[in-house]
Amino acid sequence: MRKEPRQARSRATVEAIVQAGAHILSDEGWAGFTTNRVAELAGVSIGSLYQYFPDKLSLVDAIRHRHLDDSIAVMRKIRADGISPAEFAAQLVRAVVAAHSVYPGLHRVLLDEAPSSEEYRNPSSAFEIEYLSYYAEAVATYRKRQPNPADHASARVISDAIDGVIHNAARRGAIDDPAMQRELVRLIILFLGEPG
Repeated sequence: MRKEPRQARSRATVEAIVQAGAHILSDEGWAGFTTNRVAELAGVSIGSLYQYFPDKLSLVDAIRHRHLDDSIAVMRKIRADGISPAEFAAQLVRAVVAAHSVYPGLHRVLLDEAPSSEEYRNPSSAFEIEYLSYYAEAVATYRKRQPNPADHASARVISDAIDGVIHNAARRGAIDDPAMQRELVRLIILFLGEPG
């Protein structure tokens, strides 16, 4: 972002711009994504948009960061402690599906069409570290130990499986398919136990 919004009104403006951008990317794709179109849908002037985002790539980065922040927020609410592996997996899948259902077309555009920065692809980013640690801790919890290398390997498989299944379901317009969700829950449960 060009400048951080400090006042409530400025934060509301940025929020409207990011939501409008996500909506357009979801419904119209990269081809329909212009700063003029975003400003119009957000109900702000193009000058207000440029006050915070110097170009549409910086806006896409903000939308991508929002998606990652929303994903981590969902995960932080669901902890493995005190619930069965089946309940953990079911809660996680429901929450991830809900987060990806807000703008179901967005993920296809972010993955397949929109340019991305190197930061987004950085496997050592703070997001990646927290994201994979979350799954490793869940695996270790159900295996009744501190996370070890095997748990981290399982975490990578679980996270890649969830990302792949959910993102592909969104691409196919099948994000709300109960059979897909049940099978994803079954897959997660298998990885939460001791490796065979």
